[in-house]
Amino acid sequence: MTVVDTRPREARTRRIAHLVPLLTLPSGLWRIALVVGLPMTNADVGGFWMRVYIVSLTLVSEGAALMTLGLVQPWGEVAPRWIPLIGGRPVRPLAAFVPAITGATVLTALWTWVFWGMAGSEFYDYFNGPQAVIVTLCYLPLLLWGPLLAVVAVAYLRRRRAPQARRR
Repeated sequence: MTVVDTRPREARTRRIAHLVPLLTLPSGLWRIALVVGLPMTNADVGGFWMRVYIVSLTLVSEGAALMTLGLVQPWGEVAPRWIPLIGGRPVRPLAAFVPAITGATVLTALWTWVFWGMAGSEFYDYFNGPQAVIVTLCYLPLLLWGPLLAVVAVAYLRRRRAPQARRR
């Protein structure tokens, strides 16, 4: 039987998985700067609850991006023991792959739609010169989030399915 060395490919996949949370960081930092009142926009952020929403959106986005690491970490193969009911049990490959590939599809569609909409709307009425450049540069990396998540998800499924194919 021939054994294929997949270490370089796995290392590349791990680097991509670690890159994903970094892609969401600029937009999150921009939103936090907006909430604390840095001169990022001409629009009023709103009241207390709008600020809570903006910070929550940032935390949820970064948390979702960090979940990509589960596709390359041991906790993506065996659930951590502290999780009730499933702790210590193996994670079924499709239980991780289906949400990941669904998320990748939604994120790709969402951010493509957002950028398409930004280009032809009054979005930039809220921003002047350098502000428009800053917000665009902060949100531009989000276009890569979905496709890179898809790459990591497919690599995860291939890696997890390979041992099953060898056993047959």
